[in-house]
Amino acid sequence: GHGGYIIDTLGGKNGISGLITDQALANYHPNIVLLKIGTNDVNSTIDVANAPTRLGKLIDEITTNAPSALLVVSSIIPTADNNTNQRVQTYNAAIPGLVNTRAAAGKHVVFLDNYAAFAQNANYATALMADGLNPNDAGYVILGQAFYVAIGALLPAGP
Repeated sequence: GHGGYIIDTLGGKNGISGLITDQALANYHPNIVLLKIGTNDVNSTIDVANAPTRLGKLIDEITTNAPSALLVVSSIIPTADNNTNQRVQTYNAAIPGLVNTRAAAGKHVVFLDNYAAFAQNANYATALMADGLNPNDAGYVILGQAFYVAIGALLPAGP
């Protein structure tokens, strides 16, 4: 994880695309990549209108540099602020299309709706959030379980 980062370097903020992503893929040769990015873009209103396009480029970067890896692209979780949540929902609405287009082209990419996983708890803002933007320990358990379900369904059965 890279706390405080955005999708790509923009507006004086550091992004994970480019050098960070390229180095991580080259150094670790992952079989599975979990991607939950965009919270800081949406919260800081950094080129929000183009955030899905920027995410698409990041997905392409990962699937090109690690074509055999499974990429699990997650929606971002709700925040405690209703105004921000409107932007979150707009951003999240674009993600399944980005993923489905690439999956249809043969890329190893799936979508995970972590917004829904959080929103199932009507008290998520107090029960699952550390600061109104980021998960607390209970929230990370929800995220971990959701990612596990998405991945587990695609893994081969054990001996």
